[in-house]
Parts: sequence; structure tokens; C-alpha cells
Amino acid sequence: MTTPLPATVIGGYLGAGKTTLVNQLLRHADGQRLAILVNEFGALPIDEDLIEAQSDDLISIAGGCICCSFGSDLTAALIDLAALDPRPDHVVIESSGVAMPGAIGASIGLLEDYALAGVVVLADAETVRSHARDEYLGDTTLRQLRDAHVIIQSKTDLVSADEAAAVSDWLNTVNPKAAVVAAVHGQVPNAVVLGSGASPRTAVPSEHSDGAFESRVYRVDGPRDASRIAEALSSGGYGVVRGKGFVECHGGETQLIQTVGARATVAPYQGEVPFEVVCIGLRGQLDTAGLAAVFAAH
Repeated sequence: MTTPLPATVIGGYLGAGKTTLVNQLLRHADGQRLAILVNEFGALPIDEDLIEAQSDDLISIAGGCICCSFGSDLTAALIDLAALDPRPDHVVIESSGVAMPGAIGASIGLLEDYALAGVVVLADAETVRSHARDEYLGDTTLRQLRDAHVIIQSKTDLVSADEAAAVSDWLNTVNPKAAVVAAVHGQVPNAVVLGSGASPRTAVPSEHSDGAFESRVYRVDGPRDASRIAEALSSGGYGVVRGKGFVECHGGETQLIQTVGARATVAPYQGEVPFEVVCIGLRGQLDTAGLAAVFAAH
């Protein structure tokens, strides 16, 4: 059985920073083959120094990544990507500023070759609250935010620290289930946006700090209850923005755990993999002792 392709939807209102984030993902792909899907190339200017070749409907990026235009038929473009040899490791769909990323995420769930890795919505720290109050923009802005599993608070360098904190608090009230993280110039580790490793076969990163984020890897020795572990990681009580890894369950089967914000999935996995789970969170906010207890207890 072919492993489903993970797909991440990136949304957010016009000017929130989606293009900056996508270019940042491509610059830090680190060998992962990313496929970026956009409505039209004019809406997503890829940094020129990344481009190796360009045709009418495809841009080849250094390092094996590609960008494709899907026009009005996203499903057909996704089916074509899944048929590529080699396939991409991860698909990123950059939705238009007025699209509902949750609806796109739901459509991904209908395709047997795909698994939704998460919905990531950007929120401009300068303008998101005024957009939400606007007579014409408000409903769209709020619906996009409520669709998110992760909200990236962009352009925090353009507001004061107090204003950024106030916006973060407001975003948490709009969508209490989403993980809210701040970014300056789109600088967010790829693992926060895509999950830890674009492919389940990608080795999880070692313990490290990356600017505002840190990760910890937990060895899972012996059979465990994967569902209970996933529920604990996604509860919000341990500061985990993203979690991903493999657990040996009672009965000997291997389960792949993935969490993004309050969303968690557990699925069977075939293959030889290390029984480890990586947890990524804001620096200083990961409850490392509590997480160690979770993996020991369950």
C-alpha cells in the first residue's frame, strides 16, 4: 500500500505574508521534495534565484522542489502530483486570500492518495483585528482563522511588543484550539509548518533550538497506547505546536502519530522506523518533564 502524501494548506487574507512563507519553505527544504500548488503563478512570485526552469504550468526549483498552477481544478492537479515518479514528499497548497482553507483541507480528505497534515493560516499582526471588524472583510477573515490548526502571527516586527502580545491573546480567543506562533519576515522552521519531516521516512531531528522554537525527541520503548499519547500531545497542556513520530502498540503494530495544534491523527504504518516522537514548541514553553512522563506512562 502506498503511503498517503501529506498535504498542508496555507491560508490567510491578502497581504498576510503567504508568499514570503512559501519562499522560505523552498529555501529550507533540506532535500525534501516539496510541491507547491497555487491558483496562478502571478499570485505567487517565487524568488528568481530558486528557479531552475519554467514552463507554462510548472516551475522547477533547485533541490527537487516544484511549483504548479492548478487554475480551477485542484483535484486534478493533486491526482497528477500523486502519479509523479518520484513523488513529492509533501504538497503545500497556497490558497487565495479570499478562499476558505478549511474547505480545501476537507477536500484533501476525500482523496485516497493524500492525508491532511494541517491547515496553517497567517495573520498580519498590523491589520488582522481591523480586518476582522471590517463590514466586508470580517466574516472571511474570522472564518479563515477558525479553520486553522496553526496560526502564524506575521509581521510582528512592524508592531510593538505589547501590540504583538495583545494580537496573540485575541487570536487565542478567536480560535482556542489553534497553536499561535509569531514570525518575523516569514521565519518559521519548516517543521512547524509542515510537521517534523516532510515524509514519514524522514528521520526526526535531534534536540535543538531554532530561534523562537525548540524540539525534543522522545524514545518510546515498549508497547504504548498511541491514541492516548496523541491526545496528550494535542491537549495544549505540554506546549506542543507540532508532534510526529512512531510508536509500537500493543499487538506489535506500528502507529504513526501526528499532531498539529489541537488536531491529532493516528494511523498504521508499514516499514522499519525508529520508535521515537519529536515534539516542537515555542522555546521555553515545552513541558519536557511532563512530556517524558507521558511517554513513560502510556
